[in-house]
Parts: sequence; structure tokens; C-alpha cells
Amino acid sequence: MFRELLYPLVKYFSLFNIFQYITFRAAYAAVTALLISFVFGPKLIVWLRKKKAGQEIREDGPQTHLKKSGTPTMGGILINVSISVSVFLWQDIRNVYTWIALLGIVGFGLIGFVDDYLKVFKKNSVGMKAKFKLFAQTGLSFVIVMLIYMNQNDHTALLYLPFLKKAVADLSVLYIPLAVLFLVGTSNAVNITDGLDGLASGLIIMVGIAFAVLSYLSGRADYAEYLQIPYIQNSGELSILCLAVVGACVGFLWFNAHPAEVMMGDTGSLSLGGIIGIIALLIKKEILLLIVGGVFILEIASVIIQVASYKLTGKRVFKMAPLHHHFELKGWAESKVVIRFWILGGLFAILSLSTLKLQ
Repeated sequence: MFRELLYPLVKYFSLFNIFQYITFRAAYAAVTALLISFVFGPKLIVWLRKKKAGQEIREDGPQTHLKKSGTPTMGGILINVSISVSVFLWQDIRNVYTWIALLGIVGFGLIGFVDDYLKVFKKNSVGMKAKFKLFAQTGLSFVIVMLIYMNQNDHTALLYLPFLKKAVADLSVLYIPLAVLFLVGTSNAVNITDGLDGLASGLIIMVGIAFAVLSYLSGRADYAEYLQIPYIQNSGELSILCLAVVGACVGFLWFNAHPAEVMMGDTGSLSLGGIIGIIALLIKKEILLLIVGGVFILEIASVIIQVASYKLTGKRVFKMAPLHHHFELKGWAESKVVIRFWILGGLFAILSLSTLKLQ
């Protein structure tokens, strides 16, 4: 919004020329989201405590987590508001990507909010029934994918692999169901990972930084040609969204670091998972997201392996799934699990960026 309001004033004050630069607006989007989190975080925590919006801990989880019972949840409200306000203020509101992103943030956030509401106020640790939750995620993902498909560019339905210069397949209309499945998967992957203080928010920070770089490069014809990656017109604006996500998560991590004062709940985790999936779809980095978000993939894969193994053989591969619980039960302190997973997340982010020079 600032770009539309202030940049036209450049004919009167040359200083306003700065609002045309994505790098400037992206930096201040991060600062804005961070400040919103810092200012309103304590107020939200107090409000959640007054409403007795405490986390219900699963009885079949690690016993060390029982002491977390009653910790305010639904902190994802802070994340979603911080990102949405920052994006609306600093991103180009004439860009269709801006509105697709906001739809994803609000939509997935609402699904998570309903789930958290049932857990908190109905005292049900399971929350929304799995089939209803999956139906809502699939429906929202379908709407988002159709918006992307109807505003498609030359690359929308193409599938690119890291390390390769050209698309490996034209998915055509198959893009729609595969993209829907992709969005539902990324949303749930972050949701599953959000089980330890600071784990998901810290990992999203690294993914956000990596995607900010990739979005900016993809939106510059000169850089895209040099690096031989798909040039996606106007995708540079998504780097503003990425850094807004980073700023919001850094601000939230201030309160979510161990021992957490507040948890993001499904309100935050579903939304964050959905938004990184949307960014990956828009800049054609769907497969690369498997590397950028490598820890998320390991987490959801551990659940799939555990369930499949138990149903087929009656035996469990891990002490408990998802993967972070496995290491907790092996004796690792919660903070050690989180920091080590952050290190892995950082390595995956660096590896993903290295693919730009290996094509």
C-alpha cells in the first residue's frame, strides 16, 4: 500500500523514489512484522491467559511435556496478523500474488483457529476431526491453486528439478490436483513439526530467508537469465512476503523460546506451512522446497513410516513419531533437539541456495 500511496509523490520529493525498490520494502516488511510481534505479543499472552486458552497436552506424548499443560496457545494469531499487516503495507497491492498470499495466510489460519478453539475451549486434545480438517485444507488449497492457474504464466504448469536448467515435464491440467496435494502436505508438515518450543518458528525463519533470496532472483530477468532459472514476472514482490514471515517468526520466537510463554498452535503452524507452499508454487520451487524445508519433510516422513510399519508389521520404527519425539525419548533435552534441528534446517537452506550455481 505504501508503494501505491507514496511512490507517486516522487515528482515532489525525490526521497519517495525509495519505495519502488523491493529490497527496501522487504527489509521494512520484516521490521514491521517484528515490531508488531514485540508490541502486541505480551498483550496477546495476557489476554489468552485471561481466557484460559491453555494448551491441552496429549496423554500419549512424552511425559516431560505434561508440565506444559496450560501454556497459552493460539499464538499463531500474532504471527498471522503481523504477516498480513506487513504484507498489506509494504507489498504491491496491485500484484495478484499479494492477494493469493493473504488468502493463504487468513484461510489456513482460520482452519487452525477452529482446531485450536475446539482443543482449548472444548478441552479436546484432538481438536477438529481429521476428515473435516483435511476437507477444509483441500478445499482452500483448491481455491488457491485455481487462482494461480487462472493467472498462470509460461512456467505455471511446468515441473522443474534442482540442478537442471530446463523443465522436466509439462503437467498441464494435472498441475491442479498435484498442487493441491502439495499445499495440503506442506501445511501438515509444519503442523506436525510444531511440537517443541521454538522448533517450527526457528525452521520457518531459515526457509523464509532462503525463499526471499530465491523470490528476488526469480523476479529479476537479468539474474534469472544468468542463473538459468525460470523468470517469473512480478515474483520479486514475494521476497517482501518472505521477510515479513521471517520478521513475524523472529518476533514470535522471542516469546516461544524454551520455556515457551505461548505456543503458536494450529492457527500458526497450518498458516506458515500453507504460505511456504504457496511461495514454492508461485516461484516454481516445488521440488526445491523438499530441500529447503528438509526438516519438515523428515518429520512428516517419520509419521508416515511409523504408521505404515505398525500397520504392516505391528512394529514401530521410532520410539515415537514425529521425529523430534523420538530423540526426546532417547534422552536428548528439548533444547538440544531444537538447536540440532535448527542446525539441520540451516544446512538445508544453504544447500538449496547452492543449487543456483550447480545448474
